[in-house]
Amino acid sequence: MKNSKKLIECAMLTALATVLSFFKLIDLPYGGSVTAASMLPMIIIAYRHGFLWGLGSGVCYAVIQQLSGLSTLSYATSPAAVIAIILLDYIIAFTVTAVGGIFKNKLQNSGSELALGAVAAGILRYACHVISGATVWAGLSIPSKAALVYSFGYNATYMLPETIVLVVVGYYIASIIDFEKSTPTRKKSQKGGALTLIAGILISLATLVDTVLVFSKLQNADTGDFVITNLTAVNWKAVIIATILLVIPAALLWIISKKLK
Repeated sequence: MKNSKKLIECAMLTALATVLSFFKLIDLPYGGSVTAASMLPMIIIAYRHGFLWGLGSGVCYAVIQQLSGLSTLSYATSPAAVIAIILLDYIIAFTVTAVGGIFKNKLQNSGSELALGAVAAGILRYACHVISGATVWAGLSIPSKAALVYSFGYNATYMLPETIVLVVVGYYIASIIDFEKSTPTRKKSQKGGALTLIAGILISLATLVDTVLVFSKLQNADTGDFVITNLTAVNWKAVIIATILLVIPAALLWIISKKLK
């Protein structure tokens, strides 16, 4: 019965992760996107139920992602390339969410534990895409010359903001939901709890807005080249205004909530 409950929960979270993967904040021309923290449900599985459950669920999630991205296999130049794409860009890249719980009970703050697990998963997935880009995609969407350097830059264009969003949202979710219990429940509300909740929402929203405004400009829309000098093309006025309008009220609400507590 206990395993059946875990199985149902894992299935629901895997389905949620799949749905979130279709909500793309940034979609790059040569593969890769920034989603609405789509890896978070998979990391929560690993955090709650351990590595093996996370691994099994991660494989299922990876297969679903592969099926939704079958068109990428048409660019493969050999059977070996097909296998490499399936493994590096999908199966291994999304199964690494199984490390999401490695910091559980290592810190006193569950939000920090989940956030560090998200960082670890993000780094490992990034490594998979870098290796794939420097080998399979070299000469296709990535220039053969200096393929590794280019792959580091290109994949950072979306994996860095993806990980940032994942960490911020993961930390916030873990701060309001108790994942230690058999059934996740809202943590006991204290005085000022509602203000903290609103502040967290504002911070998460600010992260999403700033991520889209900045990172969407760091890649050439026609060639897919990572162009750091495109920072000059960012609408910094919009970034500053969005940050001020969201972060300052969040900070004030957080300070007030602390005083109430």
